[in-house]
Amino acid sequence: MPRWKALPDELDPQIREFTSQLRRLVDRSGLSVASVADRTGYSKTSWERYLNGRLLAPKGAIVALAEVTGTNPMHLTTMWELAERAWSRSEMRHDMTMEAIRISQARAALSELAGPPSGGGGRSRGGGAPTGVAGPAGVSPSVPPQPTATDVRDASGSGNSWGVAPPDAGYPGAYGPGAPAAGGYGPPPAEPSGPGGGPGSPTGKRRTAMFLVGALGALVVVAAGLYVTETQGDKKEARPSPSPTVTKEAQLPPGVKCSGKSCAGKDAEVMGCSGDLVTTAGSAVVGATTVEIRYSEVCAAAWGRVTQATQGDTVEISSGASRQTDSVDAPGDTVAYTMMVPVASATEAKACAVLAATGEKGCTD
Repeated sequence: MPRWKALPDELDPQIREFTSQLRRLVDRSGLSVASVADRTGYSKTSWERYLNGRLLAPKGAIVALAEVTGTNPMHLTTMWELAERAWSRSEMRHDMTMEAIRISQARAALSELAGPPSGGGGRSRGGGAPTGVAGPAGVSPSVPPQPTATDVRDASGSGNSWGVAPPDAGYPGAYGPGAPAAGGYGPPPAEPSGPGGGPGSPTGKRRTAMFLVGALGALVVVAAGLYVTETQGDKKEARPSPSPTVTKEAQLPPGVKCSGKSCAGKDAEVMGCSGDLVTTAGSAVVGATTVEIRYSEVCAAAWGRVTQATQGDTVEISSGASRQTDSVDAPGDTVAYTMMVPVASATEAKACAVLAATGEKGCTD
């Protein structure tokens, strides 16, 4: 059975060549992956990812491998820089593809949410407001119908625009159509309020009609406004709330993918928080095993690591309520490290190790 798995076909040629060179160095040294992990300080899981092309090794791991295998680090670093550029180009293409997918999904969502244009004016068809009523579109009212013969008697000049009969029509002082047929006086007319006459006159009736038409138009406008407001309110209530957007970390170095709370429970190697960005903030010795606090200021996170450990030994990192653990599972492995916990400073973290053989426990200060 071959020692190495076939590299992915979609791997960039520069990355493929670099990964093959790493495999040749490990083969030439005669070391197992577990031994390489033990001597370089990077976990076995990480080296398996590096050597299978699933993750680009950080520069610190490459320099450590060169020291372990007796290789000139300058040549290996040059190959790493070329592979790192190719890896960045691949990530950029992936990000552009994902962005195009998100834009397409957003357009589709907006198309679904956009309803048909609302009807103008809120005016009902086939009945309702009469012709000429002012509506939401601001149409001026048309001239109302002129008074008919029932409003003004037009017989032989027996009346005028106020409906008052002239003195020679019937009895002196008789008043218009409402005067009695023989003798006496009818009810006196209302005093005209101006050139247009009183409310009982045709002009007054026209004014009353126009007032009613205007009032009806105002009611139509108010009803239309309420209808549109309620409709828009219903649409706003029915519209699904947008999913929260992902906030990008501010000004993180290239390759670093998290900071603070977003690093909780994540692998430091995968998120780019190790390598040159990590320091040992504290350590303790438990039997023959060393437990350490690994801290990355850029990522604002810490994780625990044990070295020279044996199968079954465990390591734990804690900071307040956040806690992560790991253990040495495979025979021959001597290194294990936890996932990250967010910290404001290295002093907030505490790492502990428990030995499987004796049950002895030790922690950093």
